[in-house]
Formats: sequence, C-alpha cells, structure tokens
Amino acid sequence: MPDPTDAEGLTVGQVSACLGVTVRALHHWDEIGLARPSLRTPAGYRLYTAGDLERLHRIAVYRELGLGLDRIRAVVDDSATDVLGALRAQRARVTERIEHLRQLGAGLDRMIDAHERGLLLTAEQQAALFGPQWNPDWPAEARERYGDTTLWRQYAERSAARGPEEWQAVADAMTGLERALGDAMDAGVKPGSPEANDLADLHREVFSSYFPLTRRMQVCLGRMYETDPGFAAHYDGVRPGLAGWFRRIVDAAARAHGIDPETATWE
Repeated sequence: MPDPTDAEGLTVGQVSACLGVTVRALHHWDEIGLARPSLRTPAGYRLYTAGDLERLHRIAVYRELGLGLDRIRAVVDDSATDVLGALRAQRARVTERIEHLRQLGAGLDRMIDAHERGLLLTAEQQAALFGPQWNPDWPAEARERYGDTTLWRQYAERSAARGPEEWQAVADAMTGLERALGDAMDAGVKPGSPEANDLADLHREVFSSYFPLTRRMQVCLGRMYETDPGFAAHYDGVRPGLAGWFRRIVDAAARAHGIDPETATWE
C-alpha cells in the first residue's frame, strides 16, 4: 500500500485502490470542488496528500451511508452543520428503504409461489370458496400442463395479487354468471340473439379474472364444457342441459365475429 505521507503524494489510481472509490468519482469530486488534490505533477497529473486522503475517506464514508454530495459538503466543511441530525435523517430514510425492500421481497415470494402453485390458498380455503366439487389438485395439474405458457404466467400474476377476499369476489362473479346463464336458458333465450351474445361477452369478461380469453379460446372452452365429464356435470348441475346450451351461444357469438367454431383453436 502506498504511503500517503510520501512527499510526492498519491496518484488518482493509488487513491482509488486505497479507498475503493472509482477514478471517475475522484475526478468528479475534483471538478465540483468537493475533494481537490493539493499537488500536481509537472505534467499536470493529480497528486493527493495525507490530508487529502483523510478528507476523501470522510467523504467516502458519508457517501456509503447514502448522503448526497451537497449534504456531504456541508457536513465536511461547515462546522455549524448538525451532523448528528443529518445522520439521523439519513437513518430514517434507510429504515424506509429497508421496509420497502422487505415488502418487495414478500411480493417476490408471492409471485414465485404463484408461478409454482397457481392458487395461494390452502385446500380448506379453496373448498370454502369454490365448493365441495372443487379438487385442490387441479391447480397443480394445470401448472404441469400449462406452466410454460404465457397464459399461465398471466394467471400467476393475477393470483399473486389476490388473497381469500379477492378470490371470493371472483368466485361470486362466476356463480352469478352461471346463474344468469341458467335463467336465460330457462327463459328460452336463443343462441345468436343479442341477449345471448351479451352473455357470451360477459363470460369472457368474468373468465378474464384468470387470464385474457379470446373468442377462439372461448369456443374451445365451450366445447370442453360440453364434452368433458367433470365440466359437463358441473354446468348441468346448475341447469340440466346448460353445458350444451352454453356451447351453442358461444359458437353463435363466434360466428357473428367471423369465426368458424369447427376450426377454432386455442389462440
């Protein structure tokens, strides 16, 4: 380590190595008059004395604590400056930053869990929200099947922001939609009618609580609701024949937008 008491002084590079401060920072502090070297070589190169090094060390300490350069200048140069007050104020800012980082870390943990698990609810909470027919293994199965897709990422992002109350609102909206579909079928609403098309649009809106649902994707869902035994049993449990009726209104709404339900794919 170079000796700062050396009559020839220390170069910028040597001071940078001594204090762990970049050469660029030393040049900047020189330019703004915060820490200027006391000596120059005949060629004009900066040389720092022991006194310069002591000042630089104080500046580096306060900079590490997060004080701005103007505040550091006052602390170092103005004997009337309340150093203790400045440090306490900085400590308060650091505390706020720590709390912000803690909250950020908790948010990252939730996002990681949501990407891995889908629903951030216990099996008991899921049963209470979605009913006894709900299988708590379904989110894991969906993760296995769709975990590398954009739709799963979108679903995870929504899930990470939801607790039991938010999921209750989603469940209530879906229950209300299913009730409206059953009532419309009982009332003789015809597929392709304005009311039926509005219900198809409402389904897309409510379902988008999970992830964005295009019309083509909705056609695929309607097909699955009718042909999958589990989904068909659920919808026909709301009203007998509802699964097939729902598929028909979705197909009719898709045709009204130029989509052939027979060739629609999940996109």
